[in-house]
Formats: sequence, structure tokens, C-alpha cells
Amino acid sequence: MEGNHEKARVRLCYLCNQRRAALKRPKTLEQICRECFYEVFEEEIHQVIVKNQLFKPGERIAIGASGGKDSTVLAYVLSELNRRHNYGLDLFLLSVDEGITGYRDDSLETVKRNELQYGLPLKIVSYKDLYGWTMDEIVKTIGLKNNCTFCGVFRRQALDRGAALLKVDKLVTGHNADDIAETVLLNILRGDIARLSRCTSITTGEDGPIPRCKPFKYTYEKEIVMYAYFKRLDYFSTECIYSPNAYRGFAREFIKDLERMRPRAILDIIKSGEDFRISTSTKMPEQGICERCGYISSQKWCKACVLLEGLNKGLPKLGIGRSRGLDNNHRKDVKQSNGTKNIEGKQCGSLDF
Repeated sequence: MEGNHEKARVRLCYLCNQRRAALKRPKTLEQICRECFYEVFEEEIHQVIVKNQLFKPGERIAIGASGGKDSTVLAYVLSELNRRHNYGLDLFLLSVDEGITGYRDDSLETVKRNELQYGLPLKIVSYKDLYGWTMDEIVKTIGLKNNCTFCGVFRRQALDRGAALLKVDKLVTGHNADDIAETVLLNILRGDIARLSRCTSITTGEDGPIPRCKPFKYTYEKEIVMYAYFKRLDYFSTECIYSPNAYRGFAREFIKDLERMRPRAILDIIKSGEDFRISTSTKMPEQGICERCGYISSQKWCKACVLLEGLNKGLPKLGIGRSRGLDNNHRKDVKQSNGTKNIEGKQCGSLDF
């Protein structure tokens, strides 16, 4: 009798009804076993890839790898799915060294281990090589207030330049459902119509040098952490030392509060972002080419070149905020200096697009 009562108290997996439940799934609150969790986690990502036709056989794919949980799980799962379902992809790891001592140097060691663990070639590009500055040097110049602006602009372009060096067809990133919901909220708070219209797209940049895909678009951050934990994946878990007060962090906390009350809130925010319709009378930025470095830009100079110009000329606030490119006075100053060697730093990269 006691044995029967003991079995009755053991909660079985909601999906297979055979093995003992080991976790409560954050997205659905179902209590399931590890094996079923692995299966549904991987299958959902596979279905997102198939339904959205993210890849074609024979394509070269760069995985943006930081050593963190998202990119590590992405590299592992994409490698598994590529073998299991015969995607026929050539996969590469692509990392950016921002030059943050005690943070990025440690995380890159994790990526180098992942290179060996998953058998994926690794390419590392650095801010110092591309721009002539490290983030440590930038923070010493500008302080902590706007450093994330510089890093975000530089990292996005560095990934594109690294992908170009690898000659890949697409770049995949580990942006998860939480990240996308946060971005929807941030773009609403900022009134950024241009970004709001595209931030929920699973593939972006088709009209740019290299398209970007987000296979984790509907994958919860908590489930990525659980997957990495149960699979005992090797990843780096320390937050960037320069981003404790980043504006995004406040949106992240708000999203977490909503998730605690209603787990589906994350997917609902993404759905709302997808359903936004931009008025036809709203003037959207027209994409062109940066006159200085050849990178995609809606202004004469791309944001990275404007930020670099400020750093190199001792005007670090140049380009911060809502300013569009360079004002007339700065343009005159730039024209006068173009024929001289006043600018000690590099232009933003040296690749042709």
C-alpha cells in the first residue's frame, strides 16, 4: 500500500506520462521530464527554422558567439539540428573582441573551447583592429553614461565585417523572445518608428550586406538557461562590467515582472509588435551607403563613422542621441581635416561592401 501511495505522489511527465517530471517549463508551466524538455525545446526551434525558411542547403552560416548562454546554446542546438535534419549548412563561429579587460577576454576563452567542443571554425574580429579603439579606451574617454551606444553601433558593424571576411550567406544571433519583447517596448518608449517596424522580423538586413536570422525568436530566456544547465554546456555567465545601468535593463526588469504574473506576456508583446502597422504617411529612412567607409547608412556618414570622428577629434558626444549624421559646422571641420593626418584613429573598418 505504501508503495502505491509513493507512486501516486510522484508527479509524472505531462508529455510522456512515463518518466518523473524534473522541471516546470517556463513557457507553458507544464511539468515535464528532462528528455521531453530537450525534445520539445529542439523541435520548436527546428519548426521555426523550417516554417520561416531561414536556411537553404549549402549555405555558409556564421553564428554570433559571445560565450554567453544564448550563443552557446544556439551553436550547440544548430549543430545538432544541422546533423539530425540534414540542413546541409557550413557553420562557423564569429566573435567580436570589444577590448573589455576582465570580461571579453575571459568569455573568448569559452568560445575557443566551444570551437573544439562543437568542431566549428572560429573567427574573431576586434574593435582595436577595425576602429583603432578598445571599449576600455572609449570608457576612459567618455565615461559610463553612453558607452553602450558606442559598443552597440560598433559591434553590429563588426559582426557584418567579420561575416564578410568569412564569406557567409547569413549571420545568426542568439536573440531570444525576452530580448525581442524588450526591444519592442524600448522602441515604443523611444518613439522609434523605423526600428519598431522591423524589430520583430525573424530575418533582417536582406537589403544589406548580410542577412541576419534569429532562430530563438520564440524561445524563452529561462528555457535557454535550463537547457544549458541540464546539458552541462560550457558557457560564460558574467554580465558586462560596463552595462549595469543600461536603459535596456529597466525594460528587462519590467518584462520579467510581467512574465511572473503571466508567462505568455512575452509572446503577446512580440505578437503586438508584429501586428503594428506603420502609417503610409510616415517618412521612413532611406538606406544608402556611408561616404566614408562604404557601410550601409541612411545618412552621408554611418553612425560608427560619426562616433569615431567624435572620439578621434576629442568630441566624444558627437553622434550621441537623436542627431542625424554631422551638423554643418562639423562637416566643415571634417572637410578641412580630410586632407591632413589629424585623425589618429582608423575609419570604421576597411572592407568594401
